[in-house]
Amino acid sequence: MSLAQGRSYLAIPGPSVMPDRVLNAMHQAAPNIYEGALVEMMPTLVGDLKAVARTDGHLAIYVANGHGAWEAALANVVAPGEKVLVLATGRFGHGWAEMAEAMGIEAEVFDFGRAAPVDVNRVEAHLRADSDGRIKAVLATHVDTSTSIRNDIAAIRAAMDAAGHPALLMADCIASLGCDRFEMDAWGVDVTVAACQKGLMVPPGMGFVFFDDRAATVQAEMERVSNYWNWAPRAHPQVFYQYFGGTAPTHHLMGQRAALDLIADEGGIKAVWTRHDHLARAIWAAIEAWGTGGPMRLNVTDPAHRSRAVTTVQIGAPHGTALRAWVEEQAGVTLGIGLGMGTPEDPKSDGVFRIGNMGHVNAHMVLGVLGTIEAGLSALDIPHGKGALEAAARVVGQG
Repeated sequence: MSLAQGRSYLAIPGPSVMPDRVLNAMHQAAPNIYEGALVEMMPTLVGDLKAVARTDGHLAIYVANGHGAWEAALANVVAPGEKVLVLATGRFGHGWAEMAEAMGIEAEVFDFGRAAPVDVNRVEAHLRADSDGRIKAVLATHVDTSTSIRNDIAAIRAAMDAAGHPALLMADCIASLGCDRFEMDAWGVDVTVAACQKGLMVPPGMGFVFFDDRAATVQAEMERVSNYWNWAPRAHPQVFYQYFGGTAPTHHLMGQRAALDLIADEGGIKAVWTRHDHLARAIWAAIEAWGTGGPMRLNVTDPAHRSRAVTTVQIGAPHGTALRAWVEEQAGVTLGIGLGMGTPEDPKSDGVFRIGNMGHVNAHMVLGVLGTIEAGLSALDIPHGKGALEAAARVVGQG
């Protein structure tokens, strides 16, 4: 007998859980796109998005997902034939490099594996060796959702500065914005890429590119930027449609306004970071307890390098796939697949799953997911240690 009837729960790392307040804001007739409330709300919407990214810079909004935002960012500051250095700590670092190569950009990839963060000493040494400045930008993933590694973006900037290298620092914050602490201006990031469907709690459909004056200067000196990806009119529109290069994503904007209001009502982005940190530590506590009597373990050993938005779990094939199937079919909980985590011994990543903890998530949601996982471990006779739920509850109870 399945107990999955009722509202399902999406515990994957994006699209994230959509708040009712966001969905209700979107559930209305199409608005006027020439004047009125939608047009008037744009300056404050842009300002509040920049506050989440912690920047006084500029913002371009695209009708696109995160991959579109990747391309938009590159199109504005790197020309075909130029070179970027990509710091990969999982599938999405490689994905951004593949996007660059498809645009005719030379992408040099430093692969740091799938369980450790960027080695900033290696980055500094390589940039020092690039004496002719061929590298135009360093591309770093703040949080890679495949591995759940969180990279130290400020340390990467420090390494670039120590090398005296003029490259732009570009950060992929698609998974982390609105979840993990991110300080664009304070950390010296020139270009930040994000999207609406994860920590920003809106259905997929909008990509965001934040950029500073330094990146704007580089863009102004580009020989050519495609009309659609050009961020200048989007960041400094003379008329409403220029925000989007055409028709506005009307209902996504209304949903985004409601999501930003939720962040404000919680006490601002710092309060949101604290909640995500607290709930992530509850998840880690449970996994560590299960791991004392079975094969389960956290993919990232050092808590300092773990995302607060997603947790990648190693459990050994075929347990990951079997557990995901059981919790969805029997309890209505969807866990994330082991994306990009295949090995010669486990080519389909059947021994890996991921728990999304991003956006509109609270204590009872997380404890419910963990309780469901515990039920699945027992039902499938997967060896595991005891006391996981108690350990998670103690973390939650610490307030």
